[in-house]
Amino acid sequence: MELRHLRYFAAVAETCHFGQAAAALHVAQPALSYAIRQLEAELDVTLFVRTTRQVSLTPAGEYLREHAERILAAVDETVDGVRRIGAGRSGLVRLGITGIAAFSHLPRIARVVKRELPDVDLHIRSDMLTPSQCDALRTGALDLGVLRPPAVGEDIDTRVIDVESMVLAVSADHRLAVEPVISMSDLRNEPFVMYDSRDSAVNEAALRACRAAGFVPQRAHQAPGTAVLLALVAAGLGVAVLPASVRSLPLDGLVVRDLVDSDTVEIALAWRSGDDNPVVAAVAEAIAGAFESNGLAPSASQPQPDPQGPFPPQPDPPGASLLPAQFGERS
Repeated sequence: MELRHLRYFAAVAETCHFGQAAAALHVAQPALSYAIRQLEAELDVTLFVRTTRQVSLTPAGEYLREHAERILAAVDETVDGVRRIGAGRSGLVRLGITGIAAFSHLPRIARVVKRELPDVDLHIRSDMLTPSQCDALRTGALDLGVLRPPAVGEDIDTRVIDVESMVLAVSADHRLAVEPVISMSDLRNEPFVMYDSRDSAVNEAALRACRAAGFVPQRAHQAPGTAVLLALVAAGLGVAVLPASVRSLPLDGLVVRDLVDSDTVEIALAWRSGDDNPVVAAVAEAIAGAFESNGLAPSASQPQPDPQGPFPPQPDPPGASLLPAQFGERS
């Protein structure tokens, strides 16, 4: 049974008039009549009772009409779905996200994907370290990552979408908690609480700032994640230099202060090099667009993505924001 014949049958069944059906289908009436006869011959049944005055469905025709409507609706839905996927407008994207970026960046990401790509199913895996995200991208377990560069290993491309200032976290009874202006040099003799991962981008930013101020920090305690780290700081066991995102997680006994000479840390989109999945590219473009106001993501006036990945290679322009970024993160 040809799909074309089924559509012709459905049109005649709806109008019970060959002339009206032919006009709606934009075919000649003799061609339509011939197609219906072919369908009846194939099924070995009579589908219509034809007289000089009217056309009506036989019981077999009534049965076929019910099923034809369902079949044609399913075909149309399938064709539409295939086209949406091919255009990057529908499908599944698995997104990894690091730390309290789940609190700071994910709401904006989820909103823009829902608004611009309502038929995309976004599966989120949170609290993933940068190395874990890179491994999952390479194996195909993730399609996109929101992480702190640099990427770990090969075959991963990144695009910076946000930059955060580093701030000072101290206990409420610490001597610096009441100071209006704090510099890195004020921390020279302070014990530090830091992450226990070698690959921590936050640790590296803190170390750079300390070295620039002329000292190496005293690592008094190491924490597996931000929640533990902040608890140790609030308990007075040391100070911490962290992304400004820590302000989104208030904790009793903890005070966050600006640093006048701190370093910065980045948040970036990451994907497999050469990934040509149009849905992944569409989601990546939507996320980048959501952070355009930060001056980092490519604007609509810039070149469109090429088949080598969600973004064309280009240098990361300067820019900064104070969006939160990291919870339970060690890299």
